[in-house]
Amino acid sequence: MLGFLIRRLFVVVLPTLLGISILVFGAMHLIPGNFVDIAIGIGPDVSPEQREAIAARYGLDAPLPVQYARWIGNVVQGDLGDSLRTGKPVAGEILNRLPATLELALLATVVSLIIAIPAGIVAAVNRGGVSDMVLRTGGLLGLSIPNFLIGTFLVLFVSTRWPVLPTTGFVPLGEDVVGNLKSLTLPAISLGALLAASVMRMMRSSVLEELGKEYLMVARAKGLSNRVVVMRHAVRNALVPVITVVGIQTGYLLGGTVIVEQIFAIPGIGRLALDAVLQRDYPMVQGTTLFIAGAFVAMNTLADVVYGLVDPRIRVK
Repeated sequence: MLGFLIRRLFVVVLPTLLGISILVFGAMHLIPGNFVDIAIGIGPDVSPEQREAIAARYGLDAPLPVQYARWIGNVVQGDLGDSLRTGKPVAGEILNRLPATLELALLATVVSLIIAIPAGIVAAVNRGGVSDMVLRTGGLLGLSIPNFLIGTFLVLFVSTRWPVLPTTGFVPLGEDVVGNLKSLTLPAISLGALLAASVMRMMRSSVLEELGKEYLMVARAKGLSNRVVVMRHAVRNALVPVITVVGIQTGYLLGGTVIVEQIFAIPGIGRLALDAVLQRDYPMVQGTTLFIAGAFVAMNTLADVVYGLVDPRIRVK
């Protein structure tokens, strides 16, 4: 297990994060405009000397390779830099926004699994029936409609037709548990729709594959009821590949929070990253992107480890 984690770190995690850091750094500097333009504006009252002084103050006057080398050198030492906009440490800003994003991603995962796993089982058991067709159509819609569009529809419907849940704002968990759950219900549904659709389709396929295996025929021959055969044997083994899907898609949830948090005014990492892009706050964008990428890779690694623990035929070495 330890050897696997060390190899994963040097073969996958570090090269992936390095590549992402280069892409994000380059992409940010390809966007028209820069932090100096946004900070002081463009006009006849701003002299070139003033612009150069501000750029030098924030280290933006150096060539891009030099800026990148300085930044990545600090990252290796655990310093993500300071926000150009607020002057506060990027790591501190991320940690302040982390609870809201983690709670949203966790709630979205729970909601999607509660819906998807039973739906996948029902669809598999009733293969070719009306319920199967309805659930498969719902899964296809969940995969086809972007989460930000689902969020927009929910805001429109709830605010105009069924005002039982807040459509914007966030209540911290420490202040009010019920209010917190209410404020995250609609964002969690929007964010978890894609995961629910993916898990439901995978669960259906896995259960169908298990139902066709010989060991279930033996279980039925022993007199076990169909319910026991499905729930105790087929579903248990069918969950193994689903774990991988959940691990991968949960990583995507963190990236999907960027738009969803903006729609529902959730003060999380996604909204922090989007605001940083609009303000050309380079250290903040690079720091939040690296964090999200690191979380994605970590979730994939965790899924591989759990996969090996659940299925004794697979050994993570």
